[in-house]
Amino acid sequence: MVVKSQLKFIKSLYQKKYRIQNGLFVAEGKKVVSELLSSKFKTHSIYSADPEFRTKNKVEVHYISEKDLSRISSHKSPNKILGIFEIPEPTAINFSDWVVVLDAVQDPGNLGTIIRLCDWFGVAHLVCSPDTVDCYNHKVLQATMGSIARVNIVYSDITSLLEENKSVAYGTYMNGNSVYSTNLPEKGLLILGNEGRGISDKAGLLIDHENRISIPQYGKKTTESLNVATATAIFLSEIRRDKSSTI
Repeated sequence: MVVKSQLKFIKSLYQKKYRIQNGLFVAEGKKVVSELLSSKFKTHSIYSADPEFRTKNKVEVHYISEKDLSRISSHKSPNKILGIFEIPEPTAINFSDWVVVLDAVQDPGNLGTIIRLCDWFGVAHLVCSPDTVDCYNHKVLQATMGSIARVNIVYSDITSLLEENKSVAYGTYMNGNSVYSTNLPEKGLLILGNEGRGISDKAGLLIDHENRISIPQYGKKTTESLNVATATAIFLSEIRRDKSSTI
């Protein structure tokens, strides 16, 4: 049974300020929780309404009723597993490969999908501006489908990064050079901006004009833009494409 003090504590972790204060976050669902249990993340506690659920690393599981689980879950129809994990200290960014940089991405689903895309395309490091949505938001975690366990996420000032780092920065724009005709290097920074405003003017001043890239529009000019997560998938696919192959 979840006592009142536990309920209040767990529910508080759905708010960013309490996640920061306690250094903890909540993850829900067997897939996400299992991925985190098998990763570098340290476990605080696990709650399960599935009496068959076991952990491989001998972490204690608190078995509770579905009613109690619904009291601590963020979902109307909760998954049977809920875990609380420690927020890790970010590790140093390795700039020997491509690094994705997000400038004020606000939608949790978009960030979660981008983290999953980084995992899929082998991008180990993701830099987010301080005003990007918190990666430990429960909606972000759900959208990652566990990929957050394999991507190092660092929140940092974007302009300072661009000023101090020697990697070539490529900014994504509506009217940039076509990504399909751009000779992309083996490493660099791929910068994607806010869903409505794009890359900020301040950051944009530090991106060379010839390194502004875009995805050409082939259909009728009625669609204003691509979703930022969709665009990320296309840019990363082109970055990872084997340029030596012929079609």
